[in-house]
Amino acid sequence: MAGAVAAIVVAGGRGIRAGGELPKQYRTIGGIPVLRLSLAAFTSHPEIAMVQPVIHADDEQLFSAASAGLPLRPAVRGGATRQASVFSGLEALAPDEPEIVLVHDAARPFASAELVSRAVAAGCKGAAVPGLPVSDTVKAIDASGRVVETLDRSRLRTVQTPQAFVFSTLLAAHRKAREAGRDDFTDDAALAEWAGLPVDIFEGEAGNMKLTTAEDFARAERDSLAALGDVRTGCGYDVHAFTDGDHVMLGGVRIPHERGVSGHSDADVALHALVDAILGALAEGDIGVHFPPSDPQWRGAASELFLAFAVERVRQRGGRIAHLDVTLVCEAPRIGPYREAICARIAEIAGVPLDRVGLKATTSEKLGFTGRREGLVAHATATLRLPWSTT
Repeated sequence: MAGAVAAIVVAGGRGIRAGGELPKQYRTIGGIPVLRLSLAAFTSHPEIAMVQPVIHADDEQLFSAASAGLPLRPAVRGGATRQASVFSGLEALAPDEPEIVLVHDAARPFASAELVSRAVAAGCKGAAVPGLPVSDTVKAIDASGRVVETLDRSRLRTVQTPQAFVFSTLLAAHRKAREAGRDDFTDDAALAEWAGLPVDIFEGEAGNMKLTTAEDFARAERDSLAALGDVRTGCGYDVHAFTDGDHVMLGGVRIPHERGVSGHSDADVALHALVDAILGALAEGDIGVHFPPSDPQWRGAASELFLAFAVERVRQRGGRIAHLDVTLVCEAPRIGPYREAICARIAEIAGVPLDRVGLKATTSEKLGFTGRREGLVAHATATLRLPWSTT
């Protein structure tokens, strides 16, 4: 694709130093998988035309869950080394012939849009990497631990990703290294230097940290919460009448019942109330604004689509869902047998841990339209954490 910019996100490592049961790229920061954050930095960037993930052969299910809904190229399997994994990504992109390629480590989930733009601009020169000045004094030592030299830190830089290259140049350098039997390069800049390419440095970001240890994850989680200091609460309410039918949808779960429910889409009062609660916390209207009941395309639609939309709006604002809570009011059907399934389904759609979903059910003591079994009601509350607005 002439003139296009591609990004390779390398996610094939095991990340054992970070601890935990999952490879570090699938652990979460602020409830979101690290890999999803890293991928989204490129899929949401207007200058990036295609994003090529490279994953471990054992991680296909983890990857599918972490990347659901993102506009990505099909993931390819990595190799035994980082260099081999990048080469797999380059070969996968080769038929499309992008002009520029950015190579990024999945364990750096905080690259900003500005950093990506600087990388794209610098990549046009041939080869460039983001770097930061060294603030500490650096000394070289011998095998016994004795200092042999104090290095001039003004000439030193710590290097990050995304690293940027003319695509054809980097692919040729990788092929040259494979032919020479070299597979020990720890970053693409080192490989480019070995291949005789001049490599420039452009301004990196202190916040573009690499998650390596358990302490890194703890710090990132603290920073994530500190940055999301705008705590919002929204309330939602929905009611639907019973009609002919043999089931009701509640919280994305089909519950057998002697009657059905009439209303917008599949008339899932629990999910409708949650959508309104989230949109209310965002101050973005209600479900009818975004999915008008007069629009025939929503007739009979699964309400989980609406909840997924509201959740994505939170993510687009750089926020996270802290808690979701629903109260159902009806004489029937009985909710108790389906409580765990409803909570699990809501958590799945919203992408939050199960312990961040609350569900209660009650009757109206046979009073009012719910007491007469004419319909059912849902009340919902959503608590969100958003970045403080600067406007």
